[in-house]
Amino acid sequence: MSTTELDITAIAAQSAHALAIADFRSSGVTAWPGRIAATVTLQGCPWRCAYCRHPESHDPSEAGRVAWAEVLEQLEAHRSLVDAVVFGGGEPSRQDGLIPAIREARAMGYAIGIHTMGAHPGRLASVLPEVDWVGFDIKGTPEMYTRITGTDTAGFQAWNSLEALVDSGVDYELQFTVDPTVHTREDVFATVREIVRLGAHAPVLQQAEACHASADYRRRLGGRGLFDVIGHDDLPDLQRR
Repeated sequence: MSTTELDITAIAAQSAHALAIADFRSSGVTAWPGRIAATVTLQGCPWRCAYCRHPESHDPSEAGRVAWAEVLEQLEAHRSLVDAVVFGGGEPSRQDGLIPAIREARAMGYAIGIHTMGAHPGRLASVLPEVDWVGFDIKGTPEMYTRITGTDTAGFQAWNSLEALVDSGVDYELQFTVDPTVHTREDVFATVREIVRLGAHAPVLQQAEACHASADYRRRLGGRGLFDVIGHDDLPDLQRR
């Protein structure tokens, strides 16, 4: 290996080890449907969705709880049991060490997936050539994003990212979390129509989970779920989760 190649390898390793990792799970079957996947939850998210499953990963300035070296050790130990690694968050694309980490995991023989909300279209575009699959969290039409995320530009960012994903040719699943405190039946239909107009795959409709949410959100949710917003006969061709 030349000196230049050694320098590049050292820089990549240093960047990967700088990842702020909020959590790591060595094996699971839900992160990437059809795969047994390890999940790496990265720290930092610019949006504040009330139903977030990982509110502890919001703060981008908070140090990680798991070292990348520990992740590598676990991935090495589970090669015969796990066939994929999924990087999620938070919003994984915001961290500079993501691509070096992806490349290290791929070099070990793993398929690579990411979970993203599309908060950083430019960064996501640079990541897409590195991955095999994307789980994309869609929250509604562009106009709905402000009241869901608390950020005025979120809808523009997310739908730009979705368009780039569709154009990339990378395999993906759209995951539309239906929040009864925000979405109406017509909101769900409008979102699906906009997705179809874009030429994207039909989304999986997901139920909002309140177990990690604030007490205020749980109070507002009041035990309602997906079928309190849409009927069992609505959109029968779409998968529910």
